[in-house]
Amino acid sequence: MNTPGRDCGGCPRLVQLREQVRTQEPDWHNAPVASFGSLDAELLIVGLAPGRGGANRTGRPFTGDYAGDLLYQTIEKFGLSEGRYGAGPDDGLRLRNCRITNAVRCLPPENKPVGAEIKECGAYLAEEIGAMGRLRVLLALGVVAHGAVLTVLGQRKSLFKFSHGAQHQLPSGLVLADSYHCSRYNTNTRRLTVDMFESVFEGLAGLLPRS
Repeated sequence: MNTPGRDCGGCPRLVQLREQVRTQEPDWHNAPVASFGSLDAELLIVGLAPGRGGANRTGRPFTGDYAGDLLYQTIEKFGLSEGRYGAGPDDGLRLRNCRITNAVRCLPPENKPVGAEIKECGAYLAEEIGAMGRLRVLLALGVVAHGAVLTVLGQRKSLFKFSHGAQHQLPSGLVLADSYHCSRYNTNTRRLTVDMFESVFEGLAGLLPRS
């Protein structure tokens, strides 16, 4: 399966930011962030993009910032991980029947990728989905991830509107589930609460029986 190289040059704006942060923080990952978890998983969680001080720093999706704290806490509660999340890639955490990726693999300015950047990374997302032979459910964290999944699967966005807690049955047989992104901004503004986030995972229970 193809993945973007460390010095991927596909998105000029993201390359410029990467070089800037590499100068400021030379000990950070500062490169495209690979997915976390097995390709044999039945659940693929798709986020937006690496956070500056989170995945862009640590090199593992949703690791090292508030969004990761909430996501991994919830994953653990619902039996989708083994070990303890320690906010670093060497914490020994393992995912169970779950894989985590991002629609855009590199840090975008102000955490806001543009359409061309989402499209550029779409080929990697499409190949990843295609390589997951046991995949049943995709969980999109936010509107951008929702749209990216639909695009790479060749589905019209107008037929599957984003809505927190929604589950969309796709023609392929896959289910696309939606949640507001677990960002600090969303939780601070109460757009997303812990109960709301956990309710999304409760809704997946029947689709993903615990092993």
